[in-house]
Amino acid sequence: MTTLHELRSADEAGFVALLDGIYEHSPWIAAAAFRARPAAGHASLAALKHALVQAVREAGREAQLGLIRAHPELAGKAMVAKSLTAESTDEQTRSGLTHCSADEFAQLQQLNAAYNARFGWPFILAVRGPRGEGLTRAEIIATFARRLAGHPDFEFAECLRNIHRIAEIRLADRFAGEPGAVPLRGRRVWDWAEELAVHSDPGFVEKGQLTVTYLTEAHRKVAQRLRWWMKECGFDEVEIDAVGNVVGVYHGSDAQAKRLMTGSHFDTVRNGGKYDGRLGILVPMAVVRELSAAGRRLPFGLEVVAFSEEEGQRYKATFLASGALVGGFDAAWLEQRDADGVTMREAMQAAGLPGTLESIAALERDPARYLGFVEVHIEQGPVLNELDLPLGVVTSINGSVRYLGEVQGMASHAGTTPMDRRRDAAAAVAELVLFVEQRAGSVPDVVGTVGQLEVPAGSINVVPGRCRFSLDLRATTNAARDALAADVKTALARICERRGLAFTLEPTMAASAAPSHPAWQARWERAVQALGLPVFCMPSGAGHDAMKLHERMPQAMLFMRGGNSGISHNPLETITADDTELCVAAFQRLLEDLATDTP
Repeated sequence: MTTLHELRSADEAGFVALLDGIYEHSPWIAAAAFRARPAAGHASLAALKHALVQAVREAGREAQLGLIRAHPELAGKAMVAKSLTAESTDEQTRSGLTHCSADEFAQLQQLNAAYNARFGWPFILAVRGPRGEGLTRAEIIATFARRLAGHPDFEFAECLRNIHRIAEIRLADRFAGEPGAVPLRGRRVWDWAEELAVHSDPGFVEKGQLTVTYLTEAHRKVAQRLRWWMKECGFDEVEIDAVGNVVGVYHGSDAQAKRLMTGSHFDTVRNGGKYDGRLGILVPMAVVRELSAAGRRLPFGLEVVAFSEEEGQRYKATFLASGALVGGFDAAWLEQRDADGVTMREAMQAAGLPGTLESIAALERDPARYLGFVEVHIEQGPVLNELDLPLGVVTSINGSVRYLGEVQGMASHAGTTPMDRRRDAAAAVAELVLFVEQRAGSVPDVVGTVGQLEVPAGSINVVPGRCRFSLDLRATTNAARDALAADVKTALARICERRGLAFTLEPTMAASAAPSHPAWQARWERAVQALGLPVFCMPSGAGHDAMKLHERMPQAMLFMRGGNSGISHNPLETITADDTELCVAAFQRLLEDLATDTP
């Protein structure tokens, strides 16, 4: 076992020797990290990891390609010949690759050959997986087959990311005595998320898909499990409130002291991922568990809210749960019906909730009782993943507007209508799509999407007479959002006038931008910096419960990277226990920082 003290005390040769085997046959990486280290040395394991990653990022493509090619094929000739490094032997053994059946071995050989033929380098996968204890052979083969279809540029980067993950796990083994090296808290959060994911709605659970919509049986089981865990973690008060939120309170040294609120949602989209929302509940639970075990109280209370609804999947009432806490529950929602004709009121009552406006109105929080609201969340995008950064500080949650539109032209025969006589509704919308792409792409931190396109009663030999479409426009400020919307509407009118078409455009949703409170954003920045990581600030393109709490109290968010290029709302959504360990540590740092400022 090695210590960071030994590493900081070593000369370059000793430094490289202590890190031998972390990166496969590539001592140049440790040498480059040594030469680039700050005067204080690598003060934490996270800082060391980042330095090694930066050495690879700055090395150039040829050196990176050499690093990829230094790795052995999975269950390949080197394994058969028993010529793998000790580290690779351990990793392939843990995942059972040394005990492949004849069919599995043949399949891996076929995949290895196909991958090398397509890309020109070996397939790299961190076979010890996101928890660090080993993927199954079936998981390895499925991932191999999926990535074989990837774009070469993406796959090159994905190989490097997996190499860094392999190095991270090896460093944890090598420096196991250092604080946080073995991600025990990260694994606990990961395990909790796995256990919650066994609950899924009918029609999805049979397919192994995760779908948990508002107040279904699966939803209620998740709520009860969270309630049980909160009690087990040592929360002083735990309840399921009138909209189904699970609320846990850990009192401060004075039970009447102001509280910091945190949390996120536990419902999911259909066939979604395991960590969207849920990470922001489980991370603070892990922190309270440690505080309670140590018998420690902070000078403020901590209120963790597992919001029962954010996605708007069963009822058209997005942010129903967090909205109730800021007095934003719409009474008309109670009479909304789901696809089976069940009203929200009926669903609430079936779940044992009052289903009355009075009980829901009573949930509104007095902002004078709170210090603020913080939320941790997976990024749900590729930025942190591409930058090889585990954490990012959110500057603002984008404001957004949504529209449903239709362009009306004239349906006519595809063969007999000359091109200059057509009133093609779909062509007009296609032109609009390109305008949205160009206009949004011309301004930083602005995005525009046409996610739905439909030609009603369309036919292969008919010029489209109607075309329906959606618009989703987002920006970090309301002014930038509104400027984009104005330009898109002007472009739509201009396109339709030139083409002799009519159109309708109906607004369906508007959400204001929620900039992070400067003091709270600074707290997150200090927490990340204290871990030895660079501070990277970024906007959130997705909406979050923090947007609703922003209406009543200061808020700020921390992002954690997701794997698989940061994909979310998808079964491929993934995190690592090591990143989660850092997220828990950052949350703890924020609490410590706040404690020093709280009388």
